[in-house]
Order: sequence, then C-alpha cells, then structure tokens
Amino acid sequence: MNSANIMHNVPVRLAERSYDISIGQNLIANAGSLIAPMLKRPSVVIVTDENVAKAHLENLKNSLANSGIETKSIILPAGETTKSYKYLAELCDGLLAAGVERRDAVIALGGGVIGDLTGFAASILRRGVSFIQIPTSLLAQVDSSVGGKTGINSPLGKNLIGAFHQPIAVLADLDVLNTLPKRQRAAGYAEVAKYGLLGDADFFEWLDANVETIIKGGNDVSALAHAVQTSCAMKARIVAEDETETGVRALLNLGHTFGHALEAATGYSDRLLHGEGVSIGMVQAFKFSEHLGHCAKGTNERVIEHLKRAGLPTHSSEISGILPPKEKLVELMRQDKKAVGGKLTFILAKSIGETFIAKGVAESDVLAFLERDLN
Repeated sequence: MNSANIMHNVPVRLAERSYDISIGQNLIANAGSLIAPMLKRPSVVIVTDENVAKAHLENLKNSLANSGIETKSIILPAGETTKSYKYLAELCDGLLAAGVERRDAVIALGGGVIGDLTGFAASILRRGVSFIQIPTSLLAQVDSSVGGKTGINSPLGKNLIGAFHQPIAVLADLDVLNTLPKRQRAAGYAEVAKYGLLGDADFFEWLDANVETIIKGGNDVSALAHAVQTSCAMKARIVAEDETETGVRALLNLGHTFGHALEAATGYSDRLLHGEGVSIGMVQAFKFSEHLGHCAKGTNERVIEHLKRAGLPTHSSEISGILPPKEKLVELMRQDKKAVGGKLTFILAKSIGETFIAKGVAESDVLAFLERDLN
C-alpha cells in the first residue's frame, strides 16, 4: 500500500487489545494489504447496509480479493431501527451460516449502526471473534468505531444491551465521506464539535474557523483529516484511561443524556438522527449548566451559533411531530447508562472546553429546566 494514503495513525493503547486507527484517503481500495496480515486465515465476512453496499461493497471486495482474501457479505437494512434484537439474531445466524469460526474476523463496513451491531455480534458469536471497523460516516469515524462500545437499542432506551469489545483495527477512509448526504455529514460533525466542547477549547476555536470547510467536503481533505485525527486522538486517550466507563470516559457522553431521550421519544427514526440528538442535547447541557449556576450566562449562545453554522438543529422544536411531555423525557433519562442508584447523571459544563460529571442530579431541577426549555 502507498503509505501516502495514510495521513494519520492514531494508536489506541489497551495492552493486548491495542490497535491503530488509520486515517487517510483511498483506504478501502487498499484495504486488502492492510487487513491481510491481521487474519489467521484469508477469509472474512463483510457486514454492511443497503446504502453502503451500493457505494462501497464491491470496491472493498475487490481490494480483499487482490490480497487473496475470500469474502462473503451480509447486507442489512439501513437505519437506526436495525440496531435491534431482531437484526442481532439475524446477523448472528447469518455469520454462523457463513462459516465464521472462533479465530476468524468480521468486517463492519458502514456507519455507527452497522459498527455497533456487528461489534456486538462479534463479541457474543462463539464467545468472541475479532472484528475490523471500516466506518463510512463522519460520526462513526470520530466516535462509534473507536473504543469498543458495541450494542443494540431497546424500546426502553438507546444502547442498553451491549458489550465492550475492541476492534483489531479501524480504517477511516476520508474519501467515502464525500458520498454522504449533507444531513448525515452535519450529524457526524456534532460528535466532532463535542470533543472541543468537552475538553479542548483550542480545538473548538480551530473548529469555529473551519466548520464550513469541514461540512462542505470536496477534494481538499486537510481540514477534515485534522478534525478526524484530533477527535480520534482525544477519544483514544480517554478510552486508554477508562476503557469500561467507570470514570472519565463518561465525559464523552456530553449531550447524550438529553439526546438519547429524544431519540427514544422519536422511535429511533429519521425524525432525529443520532448526531442531531447530540447537537440538541449539547445545547441543553450548556443551558442546564447555566440554569444550575455552573456556567457563565450566554455560553450556550456561542454553542448554538456554532452548531447552526454546521447545519444542525439546536432545539427540540426543530424535531418534526409531537414530542412527549417533560415527565416522559425524564422517565427515558432514567434508563441512561450513567444513572447510579436510580439517580440521574449528567455531563455539565463550566465553560467551553471544561466539563464535569454531575451525579445525583435532582429530577426536580431537570423538570424545572425542561419546563422552561421545551416551551
């Protein structure tokens, strides 16, 4: 492989579970030469969705074939509803029928849904098989493909059934992002902005100067590459410190307590993409921080202005259809994975670039805030 295609290698240091995130151009077309040395035998099953299959599956299969790797593929429906018990069972049976053995590897080719679902299936199939992430959305490249969180949704909440199962490699091909619809690219950008907001004010300032370039896309990927590399490096550092989210890793959930509740309330449908929920949720987190006196008044206005420039929604009123009352949203928040002893945990802010984990937040405070924010 031409090393010039790889612009950055970000290591995720987890002892025997360590791996690299390769970030660059034309990586899918050259995936065979990268993946071949990792395989115990030259055979893989590729899991993808209908939309990604049309755009990238043949390119990947040809690359693997050129390196002598046999492939089979499983194509699932696109969309968040695929992260379900139904498709987990279908995928596990499909992988077994395809002859996947314990020492084999499975490739997740797709966005966060495919990566999360495939990783979870890999974690339980034959008590654990290896998998490789080839994320095809911006959101997956900077967030869900890194760190080993895998899982499916429940009607009671998002990502409530899953396991920690690290990939053996992540190949983030920047070229594939040019095939994303603008809405999907903007949704992914919410997770990029999150890294600046939660712990790197300088990165947020840089993003503020480059947001339009990153969202627009095109042939010059230098700004995009820097955004992806910086995001992945920050997540890799946090994951290395707290792999199973018993402490600092919870900061990566900035905006997610609010956002996941909104996603559940909208049925994990196209009414609200995950990144859009995170965008609204981050604004709510900063507003809530101001409401509780942790953050200077007006900080959230800067967050709103930035996210709007990326084409993201910043308030629940921008979600189509009717939302449930505030009491139902709080009920959904109780299912949040960060909750302890039935009490709510939020990621709150002191300023842009400085956040903290707030445990035992009173529901009365949340309800009072939502009463004002939802109206």
